[in-house]
Parts: sequence; structure tokens; C-alpha cells
Amino acid sequence: MLDGIYFEYPEVFLVLLLFILCSIFCKVRLSSIYFPHAQQFMQSTVVSSKVLNILKYASILALVTTLSSPVRDEPYELEPKNGYEIALILDASNSMQAQGFDADNRGLTRFDVVKNIVTDFIEQRRNDNIGLVVFGQYSFIASPLTYDANILNKIVSQLEIGMAGKYTALYESLAQGVNLLKMSESKSKIAILLTDGYSTVGIDKIPLDIALDMAKKEGVKVYPIGIGMPNEYNRRVLIEIAEGTGGIAFGASSAAELLQVYKKIDELEKSEIKRETFTYLKYYYMYSLFFGLLTLMLYAYLKNRRGS
Repeated sequence: MLDGIYFEYPEVFLVLLLFILCSIFCKVRLSSIYFPHAQQFMQSTVVSSKVLNILKYASILALVTTLSSPVRDEPYELEPKNGYEIALILDASNSMQAQGFDADNRGLTRFDVVKNIVTDFIEQRRNDNIGLVVFGQYSFIASPLTYDANILNKIVSQLEIGMAGKYTALYESLAQGVNLLKMSESKSKIAILLTDGYSTVGIDKIPLDIALDMAKKEGVKVYPIGIGMPNEYNRRVLIEIAEGTGGIAFGASSAAELLQVYKKIDELEKSEIKRETFTYLKYYYMYSLFFGLLTLMLYAYLKNRRGS
């Protein structure tokens, strides 16, 4: 436990020299001045005096140790070890209110099903640096890239239909996903774009070709997923996005099929992501402080009890 412990302010121990010098040259002589024969009466208290001296110097040593701040360097590494940097781009437009997507629970909306599957996907990708983009009429980054699956899933649980507007700005959402991954140094950048509709005419501020050029420039491989029946989403555009970035386009007409799509993506080959190592100081002064205060209080108690 004591391995690696050192003192931030070792010079504080010089204070002990003052106590040592004082104990040698500053002895109390009052009892010999007023009571010349007091030494005869003090022999019976030699043992208690030794105990008091031990407590006094133990408390002094402990408190000086506290002031010198004993610490130890504790290294830790940010997970993960290997993985992708992934942007999850989720459609939260009004069309995601449609029910019946899950055969086992037809009361769930498409968005409810997507949230549940995405949550499981995040849990399975503990080694990945994942961020979240939500879109509708406009798009926004709901979470920056993070290795913390618990925080990310908490954000997913709080997402609601219509929180980004009721229409669908598909191409703008792709550009936003690329922006999320833009600062990454990883060689493996993945965007999983999920939608259940067409891009609403006049809503998208960024043309498809511009969004594709952005993805290519940043080396982002896009896996578009269309959910619902084939005529409900623009399959041609999703295939164009996939082929233009080196990804694969998927379609899912049910919750079971969507689950299989995410499982296929989960089987992607891993690539190395740089591990970051940090060091923080772990302080131990509270132990010496507690011991010093305890011995000091015991010293005061015994000294007062003797009446000296």
C-alpha cells in the first residue's frame, strides 16, 4: 500500500528540528524553582509522563506529515483498446410515430423500437468511441464522441419524436454526422444513418452531393438503414450514399430485421484506436491527520486528568 508514496512538500519536515531543539534547550524549570523537592513526588508518575511524551511527539510527527502532503501517482487509461469511431444518426421526425413495427409489441412506435435496439448496440460496442446525431427538420449533435456507454444510453432514453422538427432533412443529418467525426484521428470512421422516410423537399440546406463529398473527404464510411416498407424510404438515395462512401445500404421492414442489421454492423472488423494514459495524484494526508488529531486529543485528555 505504501509503495510509490512520496511527499509533495518534504521541506516541511524541517519543522521537526525546531521541536527537537526546543526539547533540548527549552526544558521547563518551574517545578524546581518553586518546589525544590518536587522530584521526590514526581517519581510515581514517570510511566504516565512517558506515555504523554510518546503521544505528544506522535501527534507532532503525524501533523507535520499531514502538512508535507503524502501522495502517490495513480496512472489510468481511457478505454477502449480497439474499435471504431461511430456516429449514430437517428431520424426523429414525425413519421417515426408509426406503430406496428414490432410484431411482439405493436403498441411501440418505430422510434421506441429504434431506441431499444440502438441501446443494445451501444452496449455491445464498449470498445468504440460513439457519438449521437438526431435529426428531423434540422439536425443536432445530441452527444459528442464518448466511450461512456452509460451516459450515451441515458441520452438515448431521453430522445423524443419531433424534438428536431417534424420534417426530414436527410442530407443535412449526414453532413452533421461527418462534422461529429471530423476531429477524430481514427482511421476507422463509421456513420450509421437510420431513417424511415424521404428527404423533405425544400428543407435540406445541404445537397446530397455536398454531403457525400464531405464524407469522402473525411474518410467516413456510411451504413444507411431504411426502416419500414421499401416504398416508405428512398432506397435509391440510401444505396447512393453507401456506394459513394464504401458502406452498405440496409433495409428493415420489422424490428426483427432491424436487429439483424445492427448485428451485421456489429461484426465489422476492429481497428486500433490510440489509448490515452493519464496520471492523477492520490492523497493520503487524511490518514496522518486523523492519527495526529486522535493522539493529540488523547494527550490533552490524559494531561488534564493528571491535573498537570
